[in-house]
Amino acid sequence: MHKTSSRLLALLSLLQTRRDWSGEDLAERLDITPRTVRRDIDRLRELGYPIMAFKGPSGGYRLDAGTQLPPLLFDDDQAVALALALQTAATGTALAEDAARALATIQQVMPPRLRHRMDTMRITSVHPPGIGEAPQVDAQVLTDLSTAIHTHEELRFDYAADGTATAGQRRRAEPHHLVTRHGRWYLLAWDLDREDWRTFRVDRIRPRTPTGPRFTPRELPDGDVAAFVMSRFRGLDGTTTEWPCRGEVVLNLPATAVAPFAQDGIVEELGTDRCRLTLGSWSWTGLAATIGRFDTDIEVIGPPELNDAFAHLATRYVNAVRNTTPS
Repeated sequence: MHKTSSRLLALLSLLQTRRDWSGEDLAERLDITPRTVRRDIDRLRELGYPIMAFKGPSGGYRLDAGTQLPPLLFDDDQAVALALALQTAATGTALAEDAARALATIQQVMPPRLRHRMDTMRITSVHPPGIGEAPQVDAQVLTDLSTAIHTHEELRFDYAADGTATAGQRRRAEPHHLVTRHGRWYLLAWDLDREDWRTFRVDRIRPRTPTGPRFTPRELPDGDVAAFVMSRFRGLDGTTTEWPCRGEVVLNLPATAVAPFAQDGIVEELGTDRCRLTLGSWSWTGLAATIGRFDTDIEVIGPPELNDAFAHLATRYVNAVRNTTPS
């Protein structure tokens, strides 16, 4: 039984590493027969894992998204990274209580060696000078706005422009992007009544239902979300820094996981698990090193100087490993 359980975990781990696997490849990697692979796939399905079969020369399998969350498998580094994200990613949102419960659940099942690593990590959120505590944002509002953005549906909402608890002004807008800046969430949208681009603080938005008709997305001025948002704030709050080096990357992480560590950068949601980060620094090498803190694949959008900085750091790190004397 122990051998079967270990094999199932190994199979699940392989299915999580890439999208498609042929039955023959899985059998070879696990040193079992294709028939045993099929049997183990059925066992994982019974446990709730949505494993889809696809046709091909030899057939294959992929781990798909399901309607409920099955048991998940993480290696040590992933488990610690997830726990750290839960400590920080919900800052400034109404997710704090849910995040705390999820963190407690993960810590409860962590082996002692990982729990000890977590016990040594205590995170304190420090706000930039002149920036107060970030207002709480309702998780459902974020979800509703994100859905409207991806389905291209008009939004109707009440907006308390002065931050008061009143019903606020009724607004109609075509939502385009959710971004974060200094811990605050903003909606970038085309205001239908004022016929102009506007940025709305998400904590002041109260969506109305139902949403409006679908629309064809407009082109943002200059096509650059980060530059547009920064231009709206420049000189208004005294917190904008004109960095000599500014770059743009896409990270395979949700915006909520990146925002707490983005400093004064702009985080743009691209989907449930992807976001665009625009960040500045005093040097290209420093910028590349800062972005490299995120434990995920990095797609450099530009400029070329940032590409060169990543290549320079890669060479430096390889040399560091090569020159390390084995203990």
